[in-house]
Amino acid sequence: MANGNLQTELLYPDLEAALESADMEGLQEICASLAAEDLAEMVNRLELLNQAIFFEKVPEDKATEIFQLLDVNIQEDILNAVSNQRVAAIINEMDPDNRTALLESLPQNATRQLLSFLKPRERKQAQRLLDFPKDSIGRLMTPDFLAIKQDWTVERVLDFIRRNGEDKETLNDIYVVDDKGRLIDEIGIREFLLSPLERVTQDIMDRQFVALPADHPEEEAILAFKKYSSRTALPVVDEEGYLLGIVTIDDILHLEEQEATEDIHKLGGVGALDDSYLDSSMMAMVKKRGVWLTVLFVGEMLTATAMGFFEKEISHAVILALFIPLIISSGGNAGSQAASLVLRAIALGEVQFQDIWTILRREIFVGLILGCLLGLIGLLRITVMSALFGTYGEHWFLIALTVYLSLIGVVAWGTIIGSLFPILLKRAGADPAASSAPFVATFIDVTGIVIYFNIALLLLKGKLL
Repeated sequence: MANGNLQTELLYPDLEAALESADMEGLQEICASLAAEDLAEMVNRLELLNQAIFFEKVPEDKATEIFQLLDVNIQEDILNAVSNQRVAAIINEMDPDNRTALLESLPQNATRQLLSFLKPRERKQAQRLLDFPKDSIGRLMTPDFLAIKQDWTVERVLDFIRRNGEDKETLNDIYVVDDKGRLIDEIGIREFLLSPLERVTQDIMDRQFVALPADHPEEEAILAFKKYSSRTALPVVDEEGYLLGIVTIDDILHLEEQEATEDIHKLGGVGALDDSYLDSSMMAMVKKRGVWLTVLFVGEMLTATAMGFFEKEISHAVILALFIPLIISSGGNAGSQAASLVLRAIALGEVQFQDIWTILRREIFVGLILGCLLGLIGLLRITVMSALFGTYGEHWFLIALTVYLSLIGVVAWGTIIGSLFPILLKRAGADPAASSAPFVATFIDVTGIVIYFNIALLLLKGKLL
């Protein structure tokens, strides 16, 4: 792979020169010397004009192979820049699952136009996949698979594979269906290659197979591939068990990358970018970040409101204000940690809603321990400063105890809130990543103020307050 990357760097200037000078012979030599993945990487860096020239000039089969490896937003730009004839050639040759991903990302009128370019068989297939719910497993699948009957001999199966396997998505697994098309087993091709030619498929079957429901959320496909990690494809069936297609590991890897990117953005309080970071315009960045920052700013205004309720206490003991950032930031950090851990556990399928009491018990104890740790550090700091410089006056010990107890309470509270928000949102049918770290921190800022000043009132009333 390193050699491939080095070669693309060396040949990239030659590719640009070939396109700008219409050197078709040079272009063909470059295409012949590189894998499709390396060519896609180079095309991704080209200006749109050169991208359009590239896809107009390379052979149709090569153009489609490279086109499918590009991001959807780049695909859309290229389709708008090349001729309708080349658009029709590319989308008719695309793999059904990749074509579905492109069509579902386009505006409705653009989707209709592309569908009109498809041949009748391809159009029917594309429309069938688009009829499945958005973000469902059915949208991920391809109908390019091999299905056989259980009474076929190994010899007949191998002949069938040779005649029909060239354009299929994968040949690692062969699917056995009954006379009505219901899936009854899947068999690795290795079993057929190592079996006598006269052996019947039924004698090889063990009827142990994993199938994905077409109308279920696509996240279930990710979890299934993680569980059955040795699989490169899994069959997709309808509610009656009829075999509809397969989902392959490359689509799952791409989907998981998208899901991880969206979650990371949400954890940072940022809307998911439509393009890559460097390709996103400044206005797009402002829009994606500004909306969330505004929401968080409004939330933080509640912190000022909460402090307003304790204005009298703050005026009597200004020294209490010194520790507000320390205490609420500690609670927010603890909450963000807990939210991140539970969110990742949800994504991996490690926890469900029924685990909520186990999570709560764990996080209460973890929060108390962490709060005690931070509280001791705060207490030690106040003690040392008072002993050396008399910084906190005659009531330094009560101030230290207030900070100590407040840190225990706020950190434990932050840990509880951070751990519960994602799983409660998941239960409510919302995106658990929406309980991102900034939102948890904002909520804990407000409630942390209340905890801190109530403890101060309890310990310092009649002394400083």
